[in-house]
Amino acid sequence: MRTRLDDPRRPESNSLVAAAFAVVTDEEGRILLQRRRDNDLWALPGGGMEMTDSLPGTAVREVKEETGLDVEITGLVGTYTDPRHVIAYSDGEVRRQFNVCFTARVTGGEPAISDESTELRFVPPGELDSLPMHHTQRLRLRHFLEHRDRPYLG
Repeated sequence: MRTRLDDPRRPESNSLVAAAFAVVTDEEGRILLQRRRDNDLWALPGGGMEMTDSLPGTAVREVKEETGLDVEITGLVGTYTDPRHVIAYSDGEVRRQFNVCFTARVTGGEPAISDESTELRFVPPGELDSLPMHHTQRLRLRHFLEHRDRPYLG
């Protein structure tokens, strides 16, 4: 997998995937992040929508699958649809994603690392800049931490 943004050599997209992510916070205001196995970067839990999902349902399902935690959606951070951002896979798929990022709170479950991650933890906002992270994840977190009156639409 190779992510490309604003790269004039990026291949043309041949698929579009709807995806949902969640900024899950605990009672101390820390943010749930996972260290991804595929690229060793920290990320919000989330992933692609299935045909039987709603977008909020996708976020709830993905958080459960990736972290073991049950969550309730509490709000919307924003939509992220930049056509200049593509993900090229070794099988020839060049994916453009339509991402929706929600806010959520934990309602149950037990933290558990999935086969997609190597580490899972709640991170204080002040420590986010020190973690290796893709710029798209940082953008969503920045928008969340700005406590905007309205969701980001981009």
